[in-house]
Amino acid sequence: MTEQTSLYESAYKGDFDTVKTSVDNDEKLIHKRDDNGRLLIHWAALSGNIKLVTYLIELGSPVDPVDDTDTTPLILASSAGRYEVVELLIKYGAEVNHKNNQGHSALQYSCSKGWLEISVKLLECNADINIADIRGATPLHRAASKGNFNIVKLLLNYKEKLKIDFRDNYGNTALHLACEEDRQDVAKVLVENGADLELRNKNRETPLDLCSHSLVKILTNLISAK
Repeated sequence: MTEQTSLYESAYKGDFDTVKTSVDNDEKLIHKRDDNGRLLIHWAALSGNIKLVTYLIELGSPVDPVDDTDTTPLILASSAGRYEVVELLIKYGAEVNHKNNQGHSALQYSCSKGWLEISVKLLECNADINIADIRGATPLHRAASKGNFNIVKLLLNYKEKLKIDFRDNYGNTALHLACEEDRQDVAKVLVENGADLELRNKNRETPLDLCSHSLVKILTNLISAK
């Protein structure tokens, strides 16, 4: 292990003293990239050490550098559930709607991982609620597929902006995915909020075609009661 590789690992572990000692001796380390194209701030963001991230920024580290997958520290912090780091990076001007080379944004990761507080913060800071990745999946698709009920409820609070029936590249809506994965609570709340049960994907399947028998009963009873 080289000395520089060890320094990135120290940043990933949130070892403030070790990183500070090295950087104080050579501030150029702030701008040096590892084999993944990452700077120290990428790894510090992942660590969740707010003191370390603040130190690097105040010494002149860029806030939004991209690694070899076009991933920024904000995306990494959002994926890892590091709320305080997310808050700090946004304060210093991080781009909330940046997407990596797969089209994944900070909001997509936080919704997929179920990080409610981070998702709230990103939406409050104008994250695009309908941002789509290279497969056409939005944060709602990701949350619905994973069964992250609280995240789905959060997104539904933005009815004026949310495209509830947005279709991915396969023609699937969030409701299709919730039904396919048998996420019953999610499917139910989507239908209660107007998701279309009759839309067909590219395989000509409606959400009901993908449901378990029990979920078909729940959703049809729900429609009948309206």
